[in-house]
Amino acid sequence: MNVYDFDKTVYRRDSSADFWMFMLFRHVSVLGSLPRAAAAAVGYIFGRRTLCELKQALFSFLAHIPDAMSEVESFWDRKMPGIYGWYLENRRSDDIVISASPEFLVAPACARLGVADVIATRMDIGTGLIEGKNCKGGEKVARLKEKYPDATVESFYSDSYSDTPLACLAKNAYIIKKGRPRPWVFRERR
Repeated sequence: MNVYDFDKTVYRRDSSADFWMFMLFRHVSVLGSLPRAAAAAVGYIFGRRTLCELKQALFSFLAHIPDAMSEVESFWDRKMPGIYGWYLENRRSDDIVISASPEFLVAPACARLGVADVIATRMDIGTGLIEGKNCKGGEKVARLKEKYPDATVESFYSDSYSDTPLACLAKNAYIIKKGRPRPWVFRERR
């Protein structure tokens, strides 16, 4: 199997940020979450808030959206051209996407692409609250091993060295730079 991060790896941009902006133009109520999200962002920068708290604040607008899954589908109707061509040329039926983005947001795009499975941050689409842990860094490895204990990862792709724990599991690892996969350079710890 091949394993991929999603944002800036399979999809050119950050899907969470793009979805927030998409929703802002469709629902003025999204503006109501802005003060809470801004306060959480400042708190995160200064180490007083966690990334989970920041994400929850950002997605708190979901509590005011009556049919959020319909909005997600509309979002992907518009944004699917943002999938990288290199991925479309190389995709396989056993691909797995592991993402820190919300599962409700990433899974519909992956279903359209024929991705075998999606492991992502579990977030309640009705409230914006994260269920469990944010699927980032070492949590990605834990979730992969939990679901596929005997998996052999042939190739792994990500835009971020924060995914080094997953890259270490793969026979081949690639970092996405300027929209193209490049061989992963493992940096020695000092």
